[in-house]
Amino acid sequence: MRLLVLCTHNSARSQMMEGWLRRHLAEAGVAAEVWSAGTERTRVKPEAVRVMAEVGVDLTGHRSKALDELPDPWDFDLVLTVCDAAAEACPAYPARTRRLHVGLPDPSGRELAEWRRVRDAAGRMSAALARALAAGRWPEEAELRRAAGVE
Repeated sequence: MRLLVLCTHNSARSQMMEGWLRRHLAEAGVAAEVWSAGTERTRVKPEAVRVMAEVGVDLTGHRSKALDELPDPWDFDLVLTVCDAAAEACPAYPARTRRLHVGLPDPSGRELAEWRRVRDAAGRMSAALARALAAGRWPEEAELRRAAGVE
C-alpha cells in the first residue's frame, strides 16, 4: 500500500502527518509506504520538527519535496490532502487511487501552542486512518474530520 499526504509547501502539516502515519501504521501492523509532498517545494519548518520531537516522532531527516520528486508519483492507493489549496490543485489520479481531504489549520507564523494543536489533530486523524486500514477498510472523510476535531 502506498499513501501520499499532499499540502501546498510540504513544510508543516503534511510533514507532521507523514511522521504520524509512519508511526501509527507500523503500530497497527499495516505495511505501507508513506510519502508527503507539496504542490510547490520549500523547506521543513523548524517548529514542525520541534513539536513532533516532543511526541517522539523524528522529522530531522525530512525535506520538502514536490510531487514530481517522488518515485512513481502517480501510483498511490491513497492521496490525502491536508490543506484546501492542495485539494484544489491536486492533479487527477487514476481511478483506483482513493482521494480524501481533511483540511488542517496552518500553524505557520503562530505560537507553538497552535503548532501543538495541529500536531495533535494530525495525530488523532492518523490513528483513525491506521485503525480503519488495520480493520481492512477505507475510512470516510467525515470519520477522519471527527477524529481530528476539524468538522
